[in-house]
Amino acid sequence: MKKQRMKFDFLNKTTLKIVGVIIMILSAIALLWYGNANSMQALPATAAQIYFEGKYRIGEEDWKEIKEGEHIPVNQGVVTLCGTFHQRTPQGEYWRPCPSGTPIAFYTDHIHLTFQDGERTFSSDCENPRIGVSACGEKWSVYSFTSTEPIVITIRNPHEFGNETAVDEMLSGIAFWTGTDFEKGVLDNGESQRNIGLLFVIASVMFLGTALFSSLIHLKNSKTIWLFGLVSLFAGGYFTYSSVGISYWSESVISNTILLGASMIFYMFFLSVLVAYSLKRTRAIGEITSVALGAGDAILFLLPMVTKLFFYDMLLYWAILQGVASIVLLACLVKEFIPATVKEKCICAGAALPFFAFGVDCIATGLGVWKGGVASRSVFIMLFVVAMVVVLRIIPRSINALAKSKELETEKLLLNTQLAESRVSTMMSQIRPHFIYNTLGSIEQLCELDPPKAAELVHNFAKYLRGNFGELDNPKPILMSQEMEHVHHYISIENVRFPDMTFTFEMNSNDFHIPALTIQPIVENAIKHGLMKLQKGGTIHVVSYETDTHYCVLVEDDGVGFDTTVLLDERKHVGIRNIRGRLKAMVNGTLEIESEIGVGTKVLIKIPKEVD
Repeated sequence: MKKQRMKFDFLNKTTLKIVGVIIMILSAIALLWYGNANSMQALPATAAQIYFEGKYRIGEEDWKEIKEGEHIPVNQGVVTLCGTFHQRTPQGEYWRPCPSGTPIAFYTDHIHLTFQDGERTFSSDCENPRIGVSACGEKWSVYSFTSTEPIVITIRNPHEFGNETAVDEMLSGIAFWTGTDFEKGVLDNGESQRNIGLLFVIASVMFLGTALFSSLIHLKNSKTIWLFGLVSLFAGGYFTYSSVGISYWSESVISNTILLGASMIFYMFFLSVLVAYSLKRTRAIGEITSVALGAGDAILFLLPMVTKLFFYDMLLYWAILQGVASIVLLACLVKEFIPATVKEKCICAGAALPFFAFGVDCIATGLGVWKGGVASRSVFIMLFVVAMVVVLRIIPRSINALAKSKELETEKLLLNTQLAESRVSTMMSQIRPHFIYNTLGSIEQLCELDPPKAAELVHNFAKYLRGNFGELDNPKPILMSQEMEHVHHYISIENVRFPDMTFTFEMNSNDFHIPALTIQPIVENAIKHGLMKLQKGGTIHVVSYETDTHYCVLVEDDGVGFDTTVLLDERKHVGIRNIRGRLKAMVNGTLEIESEIGVGTKVLIKIPKEVD
């Protein structure tokens, strides 16, 4: 029953994930379709709409008939239109030719228009003599023709990239000029996109404020929140300044162009940095790519300031630069994707979507399929909701983690204090007065009976005392080989008093760390509580070895042993409580005791290798 429930839960989760992915894909397609349908600066319904009927040619090519919906490229030479204006009803039906004097509005996207109206010539002011072609941008121009003869419109493109669909937009956006009503209608048509952009800007301010707070309190994921806030800020700027009627919302054409381009550039840059920061196996490549991209973007921003190049023309070179960086980051994501878990695969796939959308937008813009970042806007809306949920989950988790780390830090300070007390306690417990008296008594007797032996005992006793006092200033573990030196000094002293006791050693592993004064107190316990209660002799065997996961030390004696079913009173055993505490705190080690009456006692120390 439990297996069936687990299988059912798994199927539910899998189904939900699949449904979620399908919904996201369908949402992206719907947004893409909607953005494409509205990318031609669709106008509000007016009393009547206007269309241009006639012919066109590019450069000196032959004249061709203008067909509604046909793409007329503006980047292959000067485009010349010749024809007349006609009115349609709001339902799209033909009504009549436009009478002379009709005010007509044209949407111009970085193009220069010249009207030849009979004997009259009129030019739209997109090239200010004092500023140059940088004055051109996205804006509306109004013209009232006076002649009943066909009008010749010459369209010149001062740029090479980015406004491939300018003629299509102009022809599809011709409308009656009705003053402020027209302006209000255009603004209303772009209101939804501007509101979405402003919403992203407001959300970014919230996230940047949270990021600042996170940095001040040293949250682990503050950098991610910073980057997400900056991505949202510039995405909001791009949404706002690419909306319909932006020239009425913000009348500075040059500023609008710069803000739109800068928002797009910074959006992709910080998005690239965010993705590079999230990489694990290929982070170095991602960081190098981000630095190179940032340097390239900086150069492209500086060039218009120090040369005669114009900012809008830099977008072609930026698209190439960002395209190369996107390909590198996509390759990194593919490499991350292959060995990743299911959750990590979803993150990699989501991170790759904006780069695919950028590539689609570049290709579509170059081919004249649609204008600007329609796919990028659609993908960002889709991912923003997901990313916002993730970030909102990160913040409380990070705060909880910070609070926990503060608690751990407090516990660590307390533990260090306890360790210091433990070292002092261990040292003092080892240097007992009767042990010193007995050792000095042995030295006194040997001075008369065997002076060389007395000298050796004094030497070992001095080494023993130095090792104990040195532990007071040593808060770190020492090598097992050093610990065994201290054990040998102690045994050499006790051998003088108990010459019938036997000590054997089997050191198969010495190259690991252990808290100082760990083995010697255990050996002393074995002598005091095990061998001294025998009638004669006894053996203590010390073995060190390692397994795949642990370093181990075994101290075994054949003394009297004790009943392990009776609770061990560690207060009666030298340093056992302190040893166990220091092992746990310093090397995450454990101490196990086995004993059998009449057989002996075994003490096993195990230290994990990863800690060492």
